[in-house]
Amino acid sequence: MTTPALLPLSGRRIPALAAGASSFSHHRATLRLSEKFILLLILSAFITLCFGAFFFLPDNSKHKRFDLGLEDVLIPHIEANKEGKLPGGQIIHGQGGHDEHRHREEEESLRSKIRADHERALQEAKEKLRKTREELRAQIQTEKSKLAQDLKQKESERALPPVPMPKVVGVNDGVPGDPAVREKRDKIREMMKHAWDSYRQYGWGHNELKPLAKKGHSTNIFGNSQMGATIVDALDTLYIMGLQQEFKDGQEWIQQNLDFSVNAEVSVFEVNIRFIGGLLAAYYLSGQEVFKVKAVQLAEKLLPAFNTPTGIPWAMVNLKSGVGRNWGWASAGSSILAEFGTLHMEFVHLTYLTGNPAYYQKVMHIRKLLAKMDRPNGLYPNYLNPRTGRWGQHHTSVGGLGDSFYEYLLKAWLMSDKTDTEARRTYDEAVEAIERHLIRKSNGGLTFIGEWKNGHLERKMGHLTCFAGGMFALGADGSPDDRAGHYLQLGAEIAHTCHESYDRTVLKLGPEAFKFDSGLEAVAVRQNEKYYILRPEVIETYWYMWRFTHDPKYRDWGWEAAQAIDKYCRVSGGFSGVKDVYSSSPAYDDVQQSFFLAETLKYLYLLFSGDDLLPLESWVFNTEAHPLPVLHLGNITLPGSPAQR
Repeated sequence: MTTPALLPLSGRRIPALAAGASSFSHHRATLRLSEKFILLLILSAFITLCFGAFFFLPDNSKHKRFDLGLEDVLIPHIEANKEGKLPGGQIIHGQGGHDEHRHREEEESLRSKIRADHERALQEAKEKLRKTREELRAQIQTEKSKLAQDLKQKESERALPPVPMPKVVGVNDGVPGDPAVREKRDKIREMMKHAWDSYRQYGWGHNELKPLAKKGHSTNIFGNSQMGATIVDALDTLYIMGLQQEFKDGQEWIQQNLDFSVNAEVSVFEVNIRFIGGLLAAYYLSGQEVFKVKAVQLAEKLLPAFNTPTGIPWAMVNLKSGVGRNWGWASAGSSILAEFGTLHMEFVHLTYLTGNPAYYQKVMHIRKLLAKMDRPNGLYPNYLNPRTGRWGQHHTSVGGLGDSFYEYLLKAWLMSDKTDTEARRTYDEAVEAIERHLIRKSNGGLTFIGEWKNGHLERKMGHLTCFAGGMFALGADGSPDDRAGHYLQLGAEIAHTCHESYDRTVLKLGPEAFKFDSGLEAVAVRQNEKYYILRPEVIETYWYMWRFTHDPKYRDWGWEAAQAIDKYCRVSGGFSGVKDVYSSSPAYDDVQQSFFLAETLKYLYLLFSGDDLLPLESWVFNTEAHPLPVLHLGNITLPGSPAQR
């Protein structure tokens, strides 16, 4: 008989095993032990064990009793009860014939069980052998996932210390008395529902949504993992809008699926402001413990990013390995000011909720290190090397790369119930330098904030920089030398300039960046600066200016923006950014950003709500618009806080 050649174990077909040992020996040099072959060997061993157990049972003629102390495990259905009865009521009588009969029944029952186990093992072996390599891998992955889920459950059951909940007010208020304003607020709520329902239908569990392709979307800031960024980012907006079922759906997904033990490299900054900020806000608004637990689990995964020679964190960290690194484009491996400087609010709350001083200490260390460094013209450059502790290239911006560092100095003071005077002083000094070196008036009378590059001022302002109008207004009260009126006016001028950047486009939506030179004012010049990606910063400033002045023009401007978004960005599968705000028929970028639900729609909703919804005396919004409560003195348990001293 010709010995058949062994086929590769590709999962399509298994060669006959009857070829004999000599054939196996002949071909063993070329045989690769695939997962399926190893599994076959294990199953063969198990079957052999079953046969052995069957054929080598004790002989009843030599042994009066088969008793290995395993009856409860192997044959629980024959277990006698305390009255000496077998199931069915049969009474055990002494050591006579009935006893002998019982022994035979036990042995026969055990034989039957082994036969059944043997048949089941053979059946399982056949089923396993029919599976492809991919199916086997999937099965192994399922078992690993189940184990990880069990470990995750145990992790989540670790109790956090009980701390008093800060006083939360204005969570379900804000219904405007004016029917026209209420109608606009209802329209914003409808837009939120369209964005959420589209994500729910087409992108559920993915980080973001491609509304035209109607599928999930992710970027490298989330490590291309499915962490449900839109769900976490949108939770507090859903809650304050009263979309209770939607909030509940999001909570259930987080409870069952949000897992931080993934092998994914994420942006420390983005994950902090969107995930930790979003989870903390959802916890404070709803009181649901799961959000606090998840926030702490994630925060622990971010801590290894601070393992640098200076304590300035890496921009990226792998959630599984804890290995960190910086962006390749960032000035010779530098960390970015807006990234390592936008952790304070969330990390202070983490220390408050956990009693772990590490979070507070990490962010205070950053502040102390920056306080010791020389600052060119009193300005903070955007790049700092975490290995050497030296500035990278001297580029300063209140827009991208720098923006939220200044915002968090002010908000650290506000969140501390205005007791963190060091943060307030640092903010005031920074704003003074910004006003002296970066803020100018255009020929047409528009106030703008430029960028300092290579020793000169670039007369360009980004959409991101437009948040500063709201920041100046928010920081007006408490400013030195009684300059509150000055900073409120400065905020109004920035708001006006940013509105002009919207008003001078075809779509009435603002470009990503706009120039103030060569006769052009508040207009984008380059094609790659003409896009609008559903950004919130201009509307954020409108809202702060409305809260502090109640000038109706801010609601008018906000409504213009809301109508333009609904007209030009809305598609059947959600909302999309547009590539050219100066074109009457722009192309879509096909991304519904998570911050559209977290920030843009939230600020619009607040703009058309009463001031009693999330009042600024009690809440401070992180840079992703997640509201965190002011930690009043009586509640503070931070290391070195006035209450503790």
